[in-house]
Amino acid sequence: MAIDIKNNTATNTSMRTARDTQSAAQSNATAPQKSAAAVKSDSVSITSQAQQLQGAQAKLAALPEVDQKKVAEIKQAISEGRYKVDPEKLAANIASFEAELSGLSFDKE
Repeated sequence: MAIDIKNNTATNTSMRTARDTQSAAQSNATAPQKSAAAVKSDSVSITSQAQQLQGAQAKLAALPEVDQKKVAEIKQAISEGRYKVDPEKLAANIASFEAELSGLSFDKE
């Protein structure tokens, strides 16, 4: 059985037109879905523990770096017995540190 291509152009054209119309309709149908997906937005909620951790990290980042020369001088003064501790200042610093720790809430598991 032979197919006559020259005489079959009207049928091919109508089939091609129908196919093109279908694909255009399908792409138009999926276009609103794509734009609707673009409108959706994501959201993130941070737990209180994560917020506390961020705060601690920010405070740590704000602290100055350790002066190794000063540390060596203090170590030498301690070993030679020249370093004197002010007990009142030490007690005040310990109390201040305890107050900062009590402001943080740690979950006990």
